Amino acid sequence: MCGIVGFLDKSGAMGSDKLGALIKSMTDKVAHRGPDGDGTFVDAESGLALGHRRLAIIDTSPTGAQPMTSADGRWVISFNGEIYNYLEMRRRLDDRATPPHWRGSSDTEVLVEAASAYGFEEMLKQANGMFALSVWDRRERTLYLARDRMGEKPLYYGWQGSTFLFASELKALVAHPAFERRIEPSAVSLYLAHGYVPNPLCIYRGMAQLEPGHYLKVRAAAPAGTAPEKRAYWILPRPAPQPMEEAEAIDELDALLRNAVKLRMRADVPMGAFLSGGIDSSTIVAMMQDQSTDRVRSFSIGFAEDQYDESRHAGEVARHIGTAHTEMHVTAQDALNVVPMLPTMYDEPFADSSQIPTYLLSKLTRQHVTVALSGDGGDELFGGYDRYFKFERIWARRNHALDVLWGPISAIVHTIPQYAWPLMARSASLPMGRKVSALKAREIAIRIATRNKHGLYTRMVQLWPDMIIRRPPLPENPTFLYGGNLDAAADSFAGMGFLDTGSYLPDDVLAKVDRASMAVSLEGRIPLLDHRIVEFAARAPVELKRRGATGKWLLRKVLDRYVPRPLVARPKQGFGIPLEAWLRGPLKEWGESLLYDDSTIVGDLIDVPTARMAWREHQQDYADHSYKLWIVMMLVSWAKAWQPV
Repeated sequence: MCGIVGFLDKSGAMGSDKLGALIKSMTDKVAHRGPDGDGTFVDAESGLALGHRRLAIIDTSPTGAQPMTSADGRWVISFNGEIYNYLEMRRRLDDRATPPHWRGSSDTEVLVEAASAYGFEEMLKQANGMFALSVWDRRERTLYLARDRMGEKPLYYGWQGSTFLFASELKALVAHPAFERRIEPSAVSLYLAHGYVPNPLCIYRGMAQLEPGHYLKVRAAAPAGTAPEKRAYWILPRPAPQPMEEAEAIDELDALLRNAVKLRMRADVPMGAFLSGGIDSSTIVAMMQDQSTDRVRSFSIGFAEDQYDESRHAGEVARHIGTAHTEMHVTAQDALNVVPMLPTMYDEPFADSSQIPTYLLSKLTRQHVTVALSGDGGDELFGGYDRYFKFERIWARRNHALDVLWGPISAIVHTIPQYAWPLMARSASLPMGRKVSALKAREIAIRIATRNKHGLYTRMVQLWPDMIIRRPPLPENPTFLYGGNLDAAADSFAGMGFLDTGSYLPDDVLAKVDRASMAVSLEGRIPLLDHRIVEFAARAPVELKRRGATGKWLLRKVLDRYVPRPLVARPKQGFGIPLEAWLRGPLKEWGESLLYDDSTIVGDLIDVPTARMAWREHQQDYADHSYKLWIVMMLVSWAKAWQPV
């Protein structure tokens, strides 16, 4: 696991020494992603500079150092990630008429020699791994950038004046003198709706995130500002169920997942796993232990609040599997200590509050191992989220004959001022009339006015409704979620999973895991996101993903082979913190200081009175607005840290 940085300067104003000094200063900004070494490559004639920070996992010797040049001298690679099937790729290269002359045993060398042997795109198609990589073709003077199929590793890019920039993290790009910290308003709009900036958008104007499964070509000879050529080398498969017998499907998934786990256990450094005691992580850890001759190291964290504490369940699973288990309990003070770090850890505003326990778990784990496997991805691929079932119940109860009325009713609701809601509730003698949330009422009004499935689902996953967004309104189809079509899906349940796999998974879940783990130089690996398992999930019939109101049916049946059902048979818990209570307690003063700070640019982007109304309703226990408030607080924190314009 590493960090990559680079730029292509079209001004012609920098010589070799200046290019080298600048790329080194940028690379230093992501030293946390690679504490084991650094390197740079400069092609002064083309104005190109590549930088690399190394976290040595496979071939920890100097022969694995980067940037690395192919044996024929044509290709130069700076690579962040791991290629799990690198041994198989190496054997395929050895079977060629003219096999490479190997200098070491790293997966990086396999990649660069595969590019030399097969070309860039074929190299990507053969690789099973997680990565963000840059490759410079010295002969054609062309820069290639690519991101892994599922978006496990981040990659930002874009033109700033006459300079094309790219990096694993935005903090490296901000260090370049050409970079301008201008806010992209449409990215703010989508951030407020979802708590993250979805690809391909970036919080800064002129910059973008490369979509999962895509690569770019930037030709040195092209004029500055020329849009890169972008292509998909892999496309997330849409649900296309095929007939499967349950027993055969369980066998196939078991075999695929065991192999994915086995491949991800390849490393030359100590390895462990996150263990929550839930379906996904228990399956991964059980398969690790079943294929290991040593006791696997497992790690979990817990909370004093019982409804958030999974450590007891994780401990029971660990004892059954036989892992060497380590756990810690998180306090409100632990969370407070992490909060000031979040704006620079994520670079963009990011508001999944489980970012805090994910960081603390990563920090704990890094004290013992360098690589950790996790169970992310199961909910999206195999139907584990409660909202999928909630959506079906809401749609089934909807009286479509009344659709024509909901629009006018919704408009009326929005004209009612905040103070009037408790008065109306009391006059109608409604229970809890003093605690009617004006904000919740408006959200419901927006939702009921939505007439199609896709619109309803996007409303359900929006945390802030449009009312808080000052400018501009949500773009029409800028991202995977909004460009999809749940109404055209053969099955809504599978369709929701497909939408989440292309949006929420890479932009929230995987971004959270990457930044939190890389902040402590820990490599995270995710077996469930092996593309073969993703393709299997697309083929699996919905009735094998769910059984009645129970999701992840196939995964549960696989886990039954390793862990007794009673150890994991409990309602789903999210990996979060007691945010609702903490914002009324230990985090209250901090939250209030942000929401009532008028000195940042945030007031130009959101309707501050609406945010403060949510704060008052939350403090008075009218409603739980903790997730909405966290979104605003993380935006203010980010703006104070980075001072955008």
